Amino acid sequence: MGHRTLTVTPTDLAAIGEGHLAYLRRMSSDDIRAKFPAAQSIRPGQNLWALFSADGTPLAVSDDRGSILESASQNELETLSLH
Repeated sequence: MGHRTLTVTPTDLAAIGEGHLAYLRRMSSDDIRAKFPAAQSIRPGQNLWALFSADGTPLAVSDDRGSILESASQNELETLSLH
């Protein structure tokens, strides 16, 4: 039998886990403001928790890790933590 090669595009890779997985990351408010222009109302100099969809879309930001995990759970998302 011959070997089959599966090609996965960056778009395909970003869609893996979409609607099922989210990742949690501790970030400074300065980093959040720099990466997400819509987040300019967040005060600078804070350490916050950010929840992102599998494709990197920001879903929620909070200073309380528990509330972020609860939000993910209510939306039936399994969370992964990034350091």
